Amino acid sequence: MSRASLDKDPRDVAAMFDDVATRYDVTNDVLSLGRDRSWRRAVVAACEATPGQVVLDIAAGTGTSSEPFADSGVDVVPADFSLGMLRVGRRRRSDLGFTAADAMRLPFADRSFDVVTMSFGLRNVSDPDAALREFLRVARPGGRLVLCEFSQPTVPAFRRLYTNYLMRSLPAVARAVSSNPESYVYLAESIQAWPAQRAMAERIVEAGWTDVQWRNLTGGIVALHRATKPMEPRAEG
Repeated sequence: MSRASLDKDPRDVAAMFDDVATRYDVTNDVLSLGRDRSWRRAVVAACEATPGQVVLDIAAGTGTSSEPFADSGVDVVPADFSLGMLRVGRRRRSDLGFTAADAMRLPFADRSFDVVTMSFGLRNVSDPDAALREFLRVARPGGRLVLCEFSQPTVPAFRRLYTNYLMRSLPAVARAVSSNPESYVYLAESIQAWPAQRAMAERIVEAGWTDVQWRNLTGGIVALHRATKPMEPRAEG
């Protein structure tokens, strides 16, 4: 079994997710106490995608984050760089167009998508800022970015309880339900090292996005960031 380290070598991260792919969705449901379902619903609502629009779902894993778009008639492209995740996803939903893709070097043309979304994946990218710029490149002018990622609880007492769960309880629970419990040690470490809400918003702005805002889910355990790609200026003459 493999686990990544905080240097986030892409090969190690991909291998780690390959290892956990089979039981990934079940494990997430257990470790989040079922809250992952409400987080996914919040992402879909924030995307505001309608039939006729095209959504790029980066780090889609087995496709659970992409299914609500497809079921509502929105054209969605589930993409992930873990081949193990893609294989499981294709078995679950053969009608979805699963695509192998690296968030830092997307295999899509400029201005291809109305919405680019990524849930619980940016934290695993070795250069998140490069990924944010790639998301900007493939979004259409006026297009939306929706990022859902672990963050920092805003109430100090709750933050202490949550940190204790991350560093002590989560690895123990993972040993009982995950096919690769060591990967969840990395999960806890990577969450602790990830920037808080405002710092994340600043990085999104630096990548070229505008109208950046966020809201906290489950007391700040998760933050949902939204942004817009600037409209291109009209040519004069």
